[in-house]
Amino acid sequence: MVVSLIGGVGLFLLGMMLLSDGLKSFAGDSLRRALLRFTAKPRHAFATGALVTALVQSSSATTLTTIGFVSAGLLGFNQAVGLVMGASLGTTSTAWLVSLFGLKFSIVNIALPLIGCATFVRLLARGRLASLGLAVAGFGLIFVGIDLLQKGMAGLTEKVDLSVLPTGGLSGHLIMMGIGIVLTILMQSSSAAVATTLTALHSGAIGFEQAAPLVIGAAIGTTVSAGMAAIGASVGAKRTALAHVLFNLFTGLVAVLLLPWFLLGLTWAQQNLGLDRGAVSLAAFHTSFIAIGVLIFLPFIRPFSRMIERMLPEKGPRLTRHLDPSVLKIPAVAMEAVRGCLRESAVLLFELLEERLVDHAPDRHTEESALQINTAMREVSEFISRIPQIEYEVPGTHLRRDSFHAIDHLTQLLPCATQQHLPVQTETLGEAAADCRRSLAAARRFLTNAAGMDLDPAAPEYFERTSTALAAWRKAERLKLLESPAAAGLRARESIKLLDTIRWIDMIAYHSWRIAFYLQPKN
Repeated sequence: MVVSLIGGVGLFLLGMMLLSDGLKSFAGDSLRRALLRFTAKPRHAFATGALVTALVQSSSATTLTTIGFVSAGLLGFNQAVGLVMGASLGTTSTAWLVSLFGLKFSIVNIALPLIGCATFVRLLARGRLASLGLAVAGFGLIFVGIDLLQKGMAGLTEKVDLSVLPTGGLSGHLIMMGIGIVLTILMQSSSAAVATTLTALHSGAIGFEQAAPLVIGAAIGTTVSAGMAAIGASVGAKRTALAHVLFNLFTGLVAVLLLPWFLLGLTWAQQNLGLDRGAVSLAAFHTSFIAIGVLIFLPFIRPFSRMIERMLPEKGPRLTRHLDPSVLKIPAVAMEAVRGCLRESAVLLFELLEERLVDHAPDRHTEESALQINTAMREVSEFISRIPQIEYEVPGTHLRRDSFHAIDHLTQLLPCATQQHLPVQTETLGEAAADCRRSLAAARRFLTNAAGMDLDPAAPEYFERTSTALAAWRKAERLKLLESPAAAGLRARESIKLLDTIRWIDMIAYHSWRIAFYLQPKN
């Protein structure tokens, strides 16, 4: 009995992990892009979170990935709250899978050869097909685990009388909910806790009124993973984890308080709609109370988000706030965090240079901002060195390489913000400064919109044309001044200063073009 119970839970958990990891690997970067693409509005984020969680069969995976995206600055907090709610609803699909297939049919004889064939595919195939084999093997293990759980529960009912567990009343429901929370924390999976509860109910070890609060406790207990992931993380990650905890806690408490009405509703559905008693009814209850929580929260996502933002205000340096060590576990997300930091640093530097090009001498604000950018470059370089290599993923390698290029150009451009130069004196110099300033403003808008992908595809070519034109102007002006400084009406010392200013403008145009080129989004 004990061996079957422990082995069943272990195989179920292993199957869930293999299924989740295999599907995520099979989807590759498209899963990350889908999460980012279809989350423009909170309700879209909710639907995406529910669908992705139902596919990968892991609300923890969706929640932890969402926390990573928020930490990296890829997702806004409103969208993250919607994703977390969707993940809570999507995880109820596991209960339907177990109740409709795992408990009603003995499919272990089908699952075992499925595991064998899928394992051979994993060993012999390469790339995405191997990942698919891993996912299918995990899917088969889930049902083998459920079969062992059923055998263990059958023995448990003969040895232990679980009817002594609290039944009925608010205190009894709260005790059972607490047991569900502890069970989920020990198993580190709400899906495993729900599957165990469904199996116990199906075998008659516990009654429905005992199983219902256990499932509620599992929904609350799953927030522990998110809370642990937010320890020492960025403010954005802590906000997302807190939203997850508050949503699931509130939903669970509402479900406990309304449990008698839920039971009456399920009884009516069993009598009038033909709803199966037992495990299927418990799966319906699991989905229903999460759905009610979503209906209550979804219209108020923005006020709810603002409340959490007031509870956890943003702290620390603005430029490096997304360099969260917690995202190092997801290399692709960590690289996006790096690029977000570089974009913000570039935008600030371009603003400083725009001011300089209209004859604003460097002041204290310029020097302080330049120091912030310089510090950010050091921190981002150190952060990149800690990001694991992305195996078998050429785009990841390109992101790392392009980020180093961007750091190099930012470092070379940074002194231009604090150097002293002559004010615009000639007509051609004024025109060149105006062209450079327009290019900087366009590059700043381009990088600001990069996260939302609302970009002008012709912008990089415009920056290149401006830089090329200013490089040709620099060569012509340099030749003119060096050949005849007297003809230009300037003394030799002034000519040298003017040449220095011409090179300064050319350098700004060139490095800003290369920075925008290397930091543009990659398809």
